[in-house]
Amino acid sequence: MTMADGLFACLGVGALGAAVLPRLVAGRPLSLPLVFLAAGIAVYLLPLPLPEIDPVDDRLLTEHVTEIGVIVALMGAGLALNRPVGRRRWATTWRLLGVTMPLTVVVMALLVWWLLDWPPAAALLLAAVLAPTDPVLASEVRVGEPTEDEDDEDEVRFALTSEAGLNDGLAFPLTYAAVALAAAAGAGWSVDWVGSWALEDVAFKCVVGVLGGLLAGRLLGWLFFRPRSPELRLSEHREGFVALGATFLSYGLTEVLGGYGFLAVFTTACTIRAAERTHGFHNVLHDFVEQIERLFTAGVLFLLGAFIALGGLSALTWRGALAALALLLVIRPLAGWTGLLGSSLGRKERWVVAGYGIRGIGSLYYLAYALGQHDFLVPERELWAVVTFTVLVSVVLHGVTAGPVVGRLDRQRSEASPQQQGT
Repeated sequence: MTMADGLFACLGVGALGAAVLPRLVAGRPLSLPLVFLAAGIAVYLLPLPLPEIDPVDDRLLTEHVTEIGVIVALMGAGLALNRPVGRRRWATTWRLLGVTMPLTVVVMALLVWWLLDWPPAAALLLAAVLAPTDPVLASEVRVGEPTEDEDDEDEVRFALTSEAGLNDGLAFPLTYAAVALAAAAGAGWSVDWVGSWALEDVAFKCVVGVLGGLLAGRLLGWLFFRPRSPELRLSEHREGFVALGATFLSYGLTEVLGGYGFLAVFTTACTIRAAERTHGFHNVLHDFVEQIERLFTAGVLFLLGAFIALGGLSALTWRGALAALALLLVIRPLAGWTGLLGSSLGRKERWVVAGYGIRGIGSLYYLAYALGQHDFLVPERELWAVVTFTVLVSVVLHGVTAGPVVGRLDRQRSEASPQQQGT
């Protein structure tokens, strides 16, 4: 038997596991990402001749694999959301993006700068790459399939899914800020970069990202639902793989134009959904994307587990571990609570939204990308160790607790509804 033969067998087992496990772990204190993460650790602890997994040495490969995983997840999130985009309808999302995310990044960067004694650029980088959230890693806190009812989603799942769809793109300006600071000041501090960064990396690229997504979404929405000829009207053929075409087209064109492709993909998905909101083709697209997303998530988490088993956390210091725990257990929950003050959410729902800022594949992508742009004067393996530990703790903590916590919240909500109707 060759290594390739064993690899094919592992791929087969993994694909079947990704299909079966979500149903087996549903409602239990367990999740598919946690199972595959543990499987990666367990398999690579066995005395087998397995290939080395090292995102530090294979930075470019890591960047592109996680990049595909993120954009596929963004398309799935946008297609799943029933609620039309609006200032009031998405008020919780805007609070999480406008208050919670910046507050989390600022406090985390200050903590890392003080606790780990890293240069300001490295501290900002760590805070920036840990900014994106990822409810894919705990399916209980994300919205389900597309439905015809615009008000079908509960606020907790909607808030966490829409937040993750947009903050994956908005983390790019923060990452570029860290790169610009490192280029301008090295291990010190400077504000000379702020003007050009605000104009190019924030204003220009965000605007191009949104406009590129809207343009691609309008074009694809017309192609899916409007042509007179049934041969050209793609919704007639119910082929889910065209969702990948929409994803890559939106992402690639926007990146070519100099905008943020992550922002464009989510915008494209929302625009396609708005083109014909009640059409069953959305379910076809969403189901296909969800299957691809599940495979990518399982694969990346398995490889992350392998990296951990091979010593990926050997460079982790107690200070780095403390910073990661502080982010997950203190900084994000308190920043989330602050951002949601005055919102329509109840106290328990507010704590759930604030606490489930799950860190995942987006953080791995941003770190791999940033380390290819500049040297941050901190050992790369230490940066990878802190980010890997954060994702590990998040997958375990949120994956184990999401089912029971959200299930209890759903039961309390359903019990309260008849009482409210009775009064």
